[in-house]
Amino acid sequence: MAHGLVFEVCMPSNFWMMINNEENYRITKERGFTLLGLKAQHRRKVQRITEGDRVLLYISHRRCFAATATAMSSFYEAEEEIWVKEGSTGFPYHIKLKPGVILEDSQFIDANMLAPRLEYIKRWNPEDWYMAFQANLHLLPKNDFILIEEEMKKLHFGKGYVPADFNPPANNQRRRRSGGRKKAGSGNAQTAQSA
Repeated sequence: MAHGLVFEVCMPSNFWMMINNEENYRITKERGFTLLGLKAQHRRKVQRITEGDRVLLYISHRRCFAATATAMSSFYEAEEEIWVKEGSTGFPYHIKLKPGVILEDSQFIDANMLAPRLEYIKRWNPEDWYMAFQANLHLLPKNDFILIEEEMKKLHFGKGYVPADFNPPANNQRRRRSGGRKKAGSGNAQTAQSA
């Protein structure tokens, strides 16, 4: 007899890419990918991050994808300086994370290999794709995030990994019926011939 258990599935509403230099990525890694710092200049974007959103970590100078995580909180302000300032600003906004796929350094995915397949960079010239990743925080299309994370899973889990099927379900649209159209030579055309 079932006891009426209800499981709530939290579907991510947004897919984010966080750009860090290698030093700040290492700090996040040393903390177990449980906390992420965000710059003050991105407050409007940061306010949109909600629990359950997915986060992709990208290392700027190496141009590689390194890890994924799930946001476990909305942002909050903290005065604790954890990350090294990049430019004139620090990282006053924090979100709690749950680690996802974490690649070893030798497994980092060279963004040059995946960039041509990403929807997000289509408005840039192909040779200038890296310009799309200039700021610290980006909202990615879901398909781009899934593509990158699936490639990461293949490396992380090895040959035994079976990729998830991301093909959208077949459309159950009604087939067009041609029975309603008049055939050539019928109707008015026949009337004209018999006259």
